[in-house]
Amino acid sequence: MKFLDQCKVFVKAGHGGNGCVSFRREAYVEYGGPDGGDGGRGGDVWAEAVQGLNTLIDYRYQQHFKAERGIHGMGKQMTGRAGEDVVLKVPVGTQIFEEDRETLIADLTEVGQRVLLAEGGNGGWGNIRFKTSTNRAPRRANPGDPGEERWIWMRLKLIADAGLVGLPNAGKSTFLSVVTAAKPKIADYPFTTLSPGLGVVDLGQGRRFVLADIPGLIEGAAEGAGLGHRFLGHVERCRVLLHLVDGTQDNPGEAYKTVREELAGYGGGLADKPEIVAMNKIDALNDELIEDQAVQLEAACGQKPLLVSGVSGTGVKAALGALANHLDMQDAAAELAAEEEDGWSPE
Repeated sequence: MKFLDQCKVFVKAGHGGNGCVSFRREAYVEYGGPDGGDGGRGGDVWAEAVQGLNTLIDYRYQQHFKAERGIHGMGKQMTGRAGEDVVLKVPVGTQIFEEDRETLIADLTEVGQRVLLAEGGNGGWGNIRFKTSTNRAPRRANPGDPGEERWIWMRLKLIADAGLVGLPNAGKSTFLSVVTAAKPKIADYPFTTLSPGLGVVDLGQGRRFVLADIPGLIEGAAEGAGLGHRFLGHVERCRVLLHLVDGTQDNPGEAYKTVREELAGYGGGLADKPEIVAMNKIDALNDELIEDQAVQLEAACGQKPLLVSGVSGTGVKAALGALANHLDMQDAAAELAAEEEDGWSPE
């Protein structure tokens, strides 16, 4: 299935049904009079976050969504049926913007969250509504109100606990394939990963978290160079980053700085996220070279990097454990803050 993380769609709510002009004419009925019913309400257009979706690809093939119009009122005081609603099912993490792509309408971050995109028009009144003591036979009815319509943009930001970042060909996809059941494309050339990938890491004893593989970043990605700028938004949802640096390149410190500059240039708080630095592909290096490269990387990042190899599995458990510890500390801090906010109360 292809990955699509942004799309533009047109939504239109249903018009309200027209009111009816009708008079009661029945044999052997002493009193007649107006009996036109009201029109039905037009259907609404909603967006709802659901499970089981991780792409907006469905909206590539259909961009127009229109709710049903309300049924017109009829005689014998019969009100028209309301129009059927239309629900756009989207993945969790979808943001909905106005046509200007800047005004945020909603951010659907939990399963079951809904937002009204276009409201259906009210149904018109039938002539029975206009009957008065001085106007016994009104010959007027209201038309239904028009439904709302608009163009909107939907942008998906994947929700993952941890994210893999690094230059192209840093070994992120290999790492993801080793620690999860995901099967990303892996090859020995840059930009193998063309779209983000997700996998679930299971450390046992109930310790599980979602890991995202973000396409490689190059210099200038925050301004639109390469592929990474389009997918940097997915990193915004991650709570901790695992920065993989290729240990086989000439200057791992410069590689680290390049990615950090792009994260800072993009904004969105990416540069402030907790980060674990790991030097990858140590299986291709001897002990002396590993030490030299690690010293360069430590000087650039200010922390002692983990030494890992996605191919041989060396250091992988330690990296996953470090990610899990960061997530556990964040969860504990959130629980403590929630308890302090609620305050103490006697049982």
